[in-house]
Amino acid sequence: MNYVPYMYPYPYQYPYYVNVPIDHYGRQIMNWDHTDEFVYSNPNPYRHWHPVIDERNIQLKDYGKEPYEVNINEASKQNSTFRTAIWTGNHLQVTLMSIDVGEDIGLEVHPHIDQFLRIEDGTGIVQMGDSKDNLTFQARVSDDFAIMVPAGKWHNVTNTGNKPLKLYSIYAPPQHPFGTVHKTKAEAMAAEENHA
Repeated sequence: MNYVPYMYPYPYQYPYYVNVPIDHYGRQIMNWDHTDEFVYSNPNPYRHWHPVIDERNIQLKDYGKEPYEVNINEASKQNSTFRTAIWTGNHLQVTLMSIDVGEDIGLEVHPHIDQFLRIEDGTGIVQMGDSKDNLTFQARVSDDFAIMVPAGKWHNVTNTGNKPLKLYSIYAPPQHPFGTVHKTKAEAMAAEENHA
C-alpha cells in the first residue's frame, strides 16, 4: 500500500482532487540532454526504458578509433565467442571473452603490454609468475573481480565453475588486429601462431 501524505494546506480537501501515487516516480529519465537519443533508440518512446530489456541486443563489433559507449557488463554476458574485439585504438584495446567450463585462456606472456581483466559472470582461478614453470601468484576470482597483469608476467585464467566464464580484457597498447573475432580457443591459438 502506498503512503500518500496530505498535500494541501486547507483543512478540507475538495472531494474531487485525489493524490494518486505515480508508478515510476523517482525512476524517470531526468537527463534531458539525451532525449533525442532516447526517442530514436527506443522503438516505442511511450514505454518506460529498462536497461535490462533494451541493452541485451548489443551489436558486438570493433568500434575502434571512434567515440563509443557500451554497457560492458551486458556486452560481456551477451558475448559467446572466445574473443571479440569491441574497441581498438592506437594505445588501447578492449576485448570480450567467454571461457567454456573447464577451459582456460592459455598460458601466455606479453613482454611489452600491460593487461587488465574483469570478471563479469562465473568463477575461476588466475595464475601469474615470472616464468611459465614458476607461477607464484594464484587467486580465486568471480563476478566483479579485476585482474591486473604487468608486462612480462606469464599468466592464465581457468574457468572452475559450472557455466561459461564471461570477462573483458583491456590491453595497452593493443594486442590483436582491428576487428578480431575468435569463435573458439583453437581458432585464437591458430591466429596467434600465424601472427607470430
